[in-house]
Amino acid sequence: MLRKYNPKTFLVFFRVKLVLLIFFSSCISKKQVLYLQNLKNIDVSKTNIIHHTFQENDILKIDVTSLETKASVPYNKVPTSMGIGNSINLLQLSGYLVSNKKTIKFPVLGLISVAGKTTEALESYITDRLKSEGHLINPNVSVRLLNAKVTILGEVKAPGTYTFTENNMSFLQALGLAGDLTIDGDRKNITLIRESDGQRTTSNLDLTSAIFLSSLYQNIQPNDVIIVNPNSKKVTSAGLIGNISTILSIASVLLSTIILIR
Repeated sequence: MLRKYNPKTFLVFFRVKLVLLIFFSSCISKKQVLYLQNLKNIDVSKTNIIHHTFQENDILKIDVTSLETKASVPYNKVPTSMGIGNSINLLQLSGYLVSNKKTIKFPVLGLISVAGKTTEALESYITDRLKSEGHLINPNVSVRLLNAKVTILGEVKAPGTYTFTENNMSFLQALGLAGDLTIDGDRKNITLIRESDGQRTTSNLDLTSAIFLSSLYQNIQPNDVIIVNPNSKKVTSAGLIGNISTILSIASVLLSTIILIR
């Protein structure tokens, strides 16, 4: 004997099933969220840091000091004893701008090529010239890049362009400037755009794997652009009915209407 069909019982069963489907379809697994998941299995003690070589439009702060303070004054744009405040904008105005030929105009020494030179290399070069040409005895030269910046876009809490003065900043530190990724950021698909010596390269990084820490991209370079792409859940929910929960909700309303009419 057939049991009598009860629309209300069927509707309750369908809605319970619908809630479960929506719940499980909206979940994100730990493998999609956690950073450096295989850290214990990979040796990350060796680092592959690429040191920045000076590029066109870089602004350098170069300070020269010696045992005789007055003797080093002509070799500084602004006497180190005077100071120019802590404002980064003021520091940039007093810095040395790298020309499109990758040269700077240095007091007394004249035109200096910085092509292919790192911070340490330029410090050694100026120090050697000051010594060998008899300008100063035991000079101390300090070089710092003033306008290093990184642009971070996409699924981060605070996208934007950030300046930094560290000689080496890690990729993870850069993401920290932007407040870390949102829950909708695809940690397995981070796009890095890098320009150096007129060449542009793009790379896709997977932050869920510790292999990243031994790659050439563990540290950022000035003017890097980081794009955090949205995960599949974010992409599918971007449309009007792209989200599975939205589709199921519409189906629930339609079915409820049909049952009520019948």
